[in-house]
Amino acid sequence: MEVVDIHSLGKSVLWATFFITFALGMVMQKTGFCSMGAISDVFIVSSWNRLRQWFLAIGVAILGFTFLSHLGLIDSLKTIYTSNKFLWLSTLVGSIMFGFGMVLASGCGSKTLVRIGGGNLKSVIVFMVLGLTAYMTLRGFLGVIRINTLDTVFITFATSQDLPSLLAGPLGVERANLHLVLGLIVGLAFIAYAVSSKAFRTAENLFAGIAVGLAITAVWWVSGSLGHVAEDPNTLEEVFLLTNSGKMESLSFVAPYAYSLDWLMMYSDTSKVLTIGIVAVLGMITGSATVSLLTKSFRWESFRDTEDTANHLLGGALMGFGGVTALGCTVGQGLSGISTLALGSLLALPGFIFGGYLGVRYLQMRLAPNPCS
Repeated sequence: MEVVDIHSLGKSVLWATFFITFALGMVMQKTGFCSMGAISDVFIVSSWNRLRQWFLAIGVAILGFTFLSHLGLIDSLKTIYTSNKFLWLSTLVGSIMFGFGMVLASGCGSKTLVRIGGGNLKSVIVFMVLGLTAYMTLRGFLGVIRINTLDTVFITFATSQDLPSLLAGPLGVERANLHLVLGLIVGLAFIAYAVSSKAFRTAENLFAGIAVGLAITAVWWVSGSLGHVAEDPNTLEEVFLLTNSGKMESLSFVAPYAYSLDWLMMYSDTSKVLTIGIVAVLGMITGSATVSLLTKSFRWESFRDTEDTANHLLGGALMGFGGVTALGCTVGQGLSGISTLALGSLLALPGFIFGGYLGVRYLQMRLAPNPCS
């Protein structure tokens, strides 16, 4: 049997992740792709274009993940999203908190990285607050609170919580075939909705949605195929190289903030190594910065006043706690997770939108207070 060079393969995984996210950072900076902006556009200026960008990306990601699975390139059941434990309360509460927080912080986890690349100092503060709060929610006192409250409410399924697994038995259909059918139906439905508007069908909108969806798909392949070793020569066990969860991963921008801070602070500890999540953070920032510098749009930006500072601090904290609690952000659950057709991800999506709506309404009230108060 051929002996796998784990070290060399790990380098390939990290470089592939960096190039994908570098390109993604460039795309998001150039096109303005933003889930927070999508929600605020709908409720403030009645524009659905950026929401359609997001939904187009979801559709492309679902199709990409489905075909990777159908072709046997990845195992669709080996992700954190497809466990049999459905933490519905944590997902719902966490996604609403994240949605509210991303409005206060002027962007979700991915947009924060893009804004850092453009010279936004407010986003640097959000990055640190989000990362610290996420770490406390993963392993600190906030994690103890989360585990002993929200995480105690769940439903345990007999199968994985993705729709193909849940429906295969009752329908009497082989799961693999049902996954292909459902993936095509759901993915094409998202795409059809996105492109149904003539006003949306511009080169930039189509490019943004398709590029983001393909980036999610590409990292699934990097993690689940390129970085998959059936038998690690050191442990003789299956391993997905350089993932923080130990399972197949695609992009998410909450927990990787925490891991990035941990790696930077504990750099001299040889047990702390670069992972897909950490490299993705670096790739997004550098890709965005490259576009900003080339287009001469890079500019330093700081807080406007005390309330602006408070909003960004609170927003970062809400995203850190909410994102970990919901098992992902608008990219982690709202793109990577939903591409697996996991029930939790399908619940998180409306949670993000509702939380974003509440955040927009809150800021509107702050800008236009009751004249009788």
